[in-house]
Amino acid sequence: MTSRIYATVKALPGSGRVGLAIVTFWLLIAIFSPFIAPYSIGEFVDHTVFAGSSRSFWLGTDFLGRDVLSRLMWGARYTVLLALGAAILAVTIGTSLALFSAIRGGWIDEVLARIMDTLISMPSKIFALVLVAAFGSSLSLLLAIAAFTYVPGNFRIARALAMNLIALDFVQVARARGEGTAYIAWREVLPNMIHPLMADMGLRFVFIVLLLSGLSFLGLGVQPPHADLGSLVRENVSGLTEGSLAIIVPAIAIATLTVGANLLIDALKPGGKA
Repeated sequence: MTSRIYATVKALPGSGRVGLAIVTFWLLIAIFSPFIAPYSIGEFVDHTVFAGSSRSFWLGTDFLGRDVLSRLMWGARYTVLLALGAAILAVTIGTSLALFSAIRGGWIDEVLARIMDTLISMPSKIFALVLVAAFGSSLSLLLAIAAFTYVPGNFRIARALAMNLIALDFVQVARARGEGTAYIAWREVLPNMIHPLMADMGLRFVFIVLLLSGLSFLGLGVQPPHADLGSLVRENVSGLTEGSLAIIVPAIAIATLTVGANLLIDALKPGGKA
């Protein structure tokens, strides 16, 4: 297993390795932030607001005198894990519905396709804003809303892949053997869709990071005392004129996370060097 992972990483182009390093860095920060962050997420550590970098506070302090480094680590935890969980949930639900729809066909396929077309026609951010306004913005609801928002997009891609595969001979042979819908979906069709679905999940992850950051910047995302990267930018916006690290660093974190994920996705896409 280790040798296969090493071979896959070695086969990546330079940009893919850079992307992998960036994504791995933020994922490790997200996982281990409770153990490596110098202070808790809401702890007041200094009387000086928007202080610059120092030996005590490497990234300075924010608008309330809290350690920016600690806030950044905790914020990355909420951003990365929420986005990753929502992306996995969206791809799981969308792909399951797409497989069922494509294999069963008929009116079931037609109804599901029309429902998804209706949902995907709504702008994702407006759709999410409506759902947040209706149901609130707790962490569990944000996870569900972000996933639900991107299910239709994944459904369309997965359905197109499945429709191409079920017309092939090996699927027709499985039908002739009398195999059921579940067997055909999970044993015959899905294994041949994994590569493009992984790339699609990476794209969903990037979209959800930007969606959650946008919601938090509007005050509708992760609520205090918790914070994600978007809310760190919003709450410290008054320090922009001072060039405070409290607003610059979270913005750079969002940029590097999304750029790194895109570099990795490009390297892993079908037809790439990897």
